[in-house]
Amino acid sequence: EHSLLIILFIALLITGLPQKFYFLHISHSILLILGGIDNARAIHHIAAMLFVLLALQHIIINFFGTIFFQWKPSMLITFKDFHDAVHNVRYYLGIVEKPAMCGRYTYKEKCIYWLVLTGGLQMIITGLILWFPITITKYVHGQVIPIAKTIHSSEAMLLFVLVVTWHIYDSILSPDVFPLNKSIFTGYMPKKQMERLHPLELQWQKEEADLEAKERVQAVVDSE
Repeated sequence: EHSLLIILFIALLITGLPQKFYFLHISHSILLILGGIDNARAIHHIAAMLFVLLALQHIIINFFGTIFFQWKPSMLITFKDFHDAVHNVRYYLGIVEKPAMCGRYTYKEKCIYWLVLTGGLQMIITGLILWFPITITKYVHGQVIPIAKTIHSSEAMLLFVLVVTWHIYDSILSPDVFPLNKSIFTGYMPKKQMERLHPLELQWQKEEADLEAKERVQAVVDSE
């Protein structure tokens, strides 16, 4: 899912930004490579449809998993996340000695997740408006079209800057994970790295392992 999101994100940027910045020479070059503006728009629309399907399956699967299979909603933002953010500001300023103790996901990871998810939903809604302007204006005022265009292009730039400056640093360039945080693809993380970034999750896993070991020992004793 994450790999597909990366591919679609790049495809949408390559085909979308040259249309926003059509007056730049590099935009002309990219559009020529893609075979012209019509081809660029066709690729953009195909990638957009796949992105809609990806977003829908992500939301539906997580909704049903949380409601019917008791998945822990670990990406929900809690008061602890705000406390951790304030604590780390104090840590960076040298007021406290240690960084915040984070669990399975840090406040930064949750923040970028919700920014991408909500931003993606905005892109889907405004993109559909721009794709079918005649149909849309049968039901709403025509002024919605330029508004949607402004939101769509501005949100695209915001997501682009967010990913390039924040997410790539946190996932690749940060000293804590360099040269790459592979956990998104493998599901695993080196113990030392986890001790720094997710100490509460590591503690919970140890407690779970100890409890399982005790239950196995007790089962053996009971069987004897």
